[in-house]
Amino acid sequence: MTVIAIVTIIITAAAIVAIIANNNAVAKHCPASQGKTPWNSCAYPCPPKSEFSCNQLDILHPLGYQKSPNMCSVWSLGDGQPPEDLEKPVENPPLSILLIEKPLSGSISVGGDITFVAKVEAKDLLRKPTIKWFKGKWMDLASKTGKHLQLKESFDRFTKMHIIKAKENYAGNYRCEVTYKDKFDSCSFDLEVKGKLCSFLRTCCELHKASPILTHRLWYLVPREPKQEEVPEVDVWEILRNARPDEYERIAFMYGITDLRGLLRRLKKTKKEEKKSEAFAKKLEPAYQVDKGGKIRLVVDLADPTVELKWYKNGQEIRPSPKYIFEHKGTQRIMVINNCTMNDDAAYSVSAGDEKCSTELFVKELPVNITKELEDVKTTVNERIELECEVSEEGAQVKWLKNGVEVPTGVRSRFRTKCDGTKHILIIDDVMREDSGTYSLMATGGTTQAKVQIDLKPLVIIQDLSDMTVRLGQPLKLHCEISPGNVPGRWYRNGQLIQASERVTIIHRARCVNACTISDAGDYTFVPEGYTQKLCAKVHIIDPPKVHLDSLNFPDNTVTIVAGNKLRLEIPISGEPAPRVVWMKGERVSEGRVHAETFADHTSLTIDVTEREDTGNYKIVLQNEAGEDTATVKVKVVDIPDAPEAPTVTEVGGDWCSMTWNPPLYDGGSPILGYFIERKKKQSSRWMRLNFDLCKETTFEPKKMIEGVPYEVRVFAVNAIGVSKPSDPSRAFVPLAVTSEPTMLVVDDVTDTTVTMKWRPPDTIGAAGLDGYMVEYCIEGTDEWIRANKELTEKTKYTITGLPTEGKIFVRVKAVNAAGESMPRTTQHSILVKEVVEPPKIRVPRHLKQTYIRRVGEAVNLVVPFLGKPRPKVSWLKEGQVVDPTQVSIRNTDCDSIFFIRKAERKHSGKYEMTVQVENHVDTAILDIQIVDLPGPPQAVRIDEVWGVNVALDWTPPKDSGNAPITGYTIQKADKKTMEWYTCVEHYHRTCITISDLVVGNEYFFRIYSENMCGLSESATVTKDSAVIVKEGLHLKIPEYNDYDFTEAPKFTQPLVNTSAIAGYNATLNCSVRANPRPKIMWMKNKIIIIDDPRYRMFSNQGVCTLEIRKPSPFDGGVYTCKAINDLGEAQVECKLEVKGQSSDYEVKAWLPLRQSECVRSFQVLHEH
Repeated sequence: MTVIAIVTIIITAAAIVAIIANNNAVAKHCPASQGKTPWNSCAYPCPPKSEFSCNQLDILHPLGYQKSPNMCSVWSLGDGQPPEDLEKPVENPPLSILLIEKPLSGSISVGGDITFVAKVEAKDLLRKPTIKWFKGKWMDLASKTGKHLQLKESFDRFTKMHIIKAKENYAGNYRCEVTYKDKFDSCSFDLEVKGKLCSFLRTCCELHKASPILTHRLWYLVPREPKQEEVPEVDVWEILRNARPDEYERIAFMYGITDLRGLLRRLKKTKKEEKKSEAFAKKLEPAYQVDKGGKIRLVVDLADPTVELKWYKNGQEIRPSPKYIFEHKGTQRIMVINNCTMNDDAAYSVSAGDEKCSTELFVKELPVNITKELEDVKTTVNERIELECEVSEEGAQVKWLKNGVEVPTGVRSRFRTKCDGTKHILIIDDVMREDSGTYSLMATGGTTQAKVQIDLKPLVIIQDLSDMTVRLGQPLKLHCEISPGNVPGRWYRNGQLIQASERVTIIHRARCVNACTISDAGDYTFVPEGYTQKLCAKVHIIDPPKVHLDSLNFPDNTVTIVAGNKLRLEIPISGEPAPRVVWMKGERVSEGRVHAETFADHTSLTIDVTEREDTGNYKIVLQNEAGEDTATVKVKVVDIPDAPEAPTVTEVGGDWCSMTWNPPLYDGGSPILGYFIERKKKQSSRWMRLNFDLCKETTFEPKKMIEGVPYEVRVFAVNAIGVSKPSDPSRAFVPLAVTSEPTMLVVDDVTDTTVTMKWRPPDTIGAAGLDGYMVEYCIEGTDEWIRANKELTEKTKYTITGLPTEGKIFVRVKAVNAAGESMPRTTQHSILVKEVVEPPKIRVPRHLKQTYIRRVGEAVNLVVPFLGKPRPKVSWLKEGQVVDPTQVSIRNTDCDSIFFIRKAERKHSGKYEMTVQVENHVDTAILDIQIVDLPGPPQAVRIDEVWGVNVALDWTPPKDSGNAPITGYTIQKADKKTMEWYTCVEHYHRTCITISDLVVGNEYFFRIYSENMCGLSESATVTKDSAVIVKEGLHLKIPEYNDYDFTEAPKFTQPLVNTSAIAGYNATLNCSVRANPRPKIMWMKNKIIIIDDPRYRMFSNQGVCTLEIRKPSPFDGGVYTCKAINDLGEAQVECKLEVKGQSSDYEVKAWLPLRQSECVRSFQVLHEH
């Protein structure tokens, strides 16, 4: 068994050595490793330091963080606070009463869960306070929430911090801060995380006691931790002080700083030292720390000892006193602060002339320990108790708790605290049973607690309750007497708790009712608080019957009900004992549809469906042994009125009508308040309400109706109960209206016996339409209107005949439809019946006053208006000759002439003369028409001179300009080898040009197009000779050679290559062929020629042949052949194309940037893996 135990421990030790190695970062803080604590003073036995250092086991200490000097342990602060800042005080604003329940320190094992709870006083807060959790000094835990940390807030102002599956580096000091407007509160607490090796160390300790030799060997079995280089500590303050402002966020992210804004505010004070001081040889340190009650020396070294020096605390000058002592030592100026308190924790500064330096003093408050514990107390109610304990410091701040909740010690509280030196006393006067519990006193160095038990005194009944009988309305008083006399209790009636009110008065040991009611009868019980004994009595109330109609608030005791509704009258009654109730209508007892019921406090009359016959007086009779009472209720049944009679339509307009009706015969028992009117089209079944406000009269005028549509109307009567049924519809009627008067009546023509008038239709015609017009005239000086047309005319122009010559008449026109004649439109002035000669005048349009240009083949359509009376004669001439009607179509009217050429030709160009004649009056106009066409090519294009890489050309304008000015020329060049033409210059205006930048050694031909407003000429003139560009300075005599035969049969210089493609991605096949003359290229798939297939695109450029397959599918795979054919022969090459299925997105993205051959190889490798 011993061998098995040793092997087990060896295996365990080997497994945990890896955990020990991960925690060397905190080993340097162990007092034993730094020589501060002897090895043998550690709380657990360890092997010799040479074999296994305590540095390797300090994080495994089972007691966690303690302030005992005999224990090697350290806090792991995570990223929030470095270990060297543990001794620095945390700046806390003055405490307030926001936190009524503060989180307490705790300890857990690695992997365990723990919850810290803080409760905020929300009684006087109008909005939610700000609650923050910190680890260390500045690490805000709100940004660290996740799998292992959760922050929750509940509606009752509880805030919780959950740590789930804790790790060793979660141990440390935590802080909870609460802020609300100008109030602030905070508290600190510790978390201890015990390591997993604690059990192993305890086993080692037990083995050491039992067998020191075995334990000594076990230490040697654990591998030693290799010595690691000590990582230098990083001073974040120094890094921020020397960094640029744009690097602050990067540094904060690198070192895990969350409160960067707070650090920068403090850094702003220290960075003022960048300028070299002239008054100080050595300034104050950035910060000092001192224990509470200790002494601190602030030293500065002056460059000039004669400078006047002043010390300040929070901006207030410090005067010499026993607390503040100023010393001079050469150039040094020293301020000594004696007996430091928490008030001395402030910012200090010293000024020398115009210069100033500052520092911060942190006062560390020592823990207050408890020297005398609290003692348990047991007593009875109404006694006085005092809980007393002693602490290590006079005037120390302590907190009294009851069952973990702080004890209120205000002015109105029953709890009082007293402090006498180191003694702290909690006094409770007149204790109650609720004061029982566990009381504790909490100091910064510990907690003490005691149990308080409060018992009741025995109960003695001096006077018991007695049964009573009381008349209704008389006062009721119940009295009893018990001992002890100050015991409170509760009164119950029939098991229900009785509360004090204006009618019920509860006095100590007695109950009084000013005026009793029926509900006061029952069994009464008095129960002393805290005791099981009860005092009981019965109360009986008597009362004669009575009907309470006044409480119903019925006017004249009359109940109004709508017919058809259910009537239920509930009449309150009273009487003790319960009276007998009888309902009567007239002299008969109610029966049939009327139901009567009686209850304890009321009686009811029910009629399920009320009718008009139910109207009448109902009598209620109450009887009991104490007396009799009667009352009468009047019931009135009202209903909706009857429907009115069918309305009558008295008058009809274009979109309105006038209607009237008689009131209904029965108004339903309620006055008629008004009427609703509805209308509908006769063919429709949908009625539309015309008034939303009641019509008080019996006449109405519906409007906004459609002309020509038959309508019907009906009426509803309304009273206070509701709306009646609709009346019968009226007779159908059709709204119609005459049209408005005709418009724009003018004289169109006048002769010796006729007058022609013209006008326009009325603006408003209406649904009745327009049947025609009636024309009437009246001779000046008479009032008789004579109708000119016997029948209506539908035209808007009419000629009145048979008029006297040189007579004067007035004319008027009326529009007529089914509704009648409209208002007439009359001429304003009289009309003289006499023909008037008007000289002719041609009104040439603006675009015809200039040359009218059209291209050959276009249509020419010109309209030239003119004036003149009587109707003028119109003639057209071209260059003095009458226009040929076979070439030009001309059509003349009374007011214009139309000139039309269906398809213009160049021969139609010229000047046309239009003549308009009325009797001896003549007017003429000239129209210039120009028909243009494309120009001919230039003439005699020749090469004037060739020098260097330049060629001078000249030419003569074209013989045919296209009947339009030449606007420019386009010059092109072509190499003799390819004879492919390229444009050199466009829109060139001159007839000579120099072409530059030609290629040396090439031979060029040139051609020129002429251009006018219609475009370029259809053909170009080419130079007869060519221009050879030779190198300057060489005069080579070109020998004569026979032309080499460059013709050859097709031959492929680069064959097709077998290819693999991916489905959905374009693929190309390339090869090159040489042949002269140029061969015809054909592509085939599986020996089938590819023709007009949109999925394939074929290119051939400079002998390179390309076949592009758009988004191929696996069916596009096969053997592809390229065949070249010319007059000398043919050749062909072929290859295989394999189309594979589309790969995943990841594989496609991987091979997209590669070349085609590399894509195929990459795709194959990916599929193999």
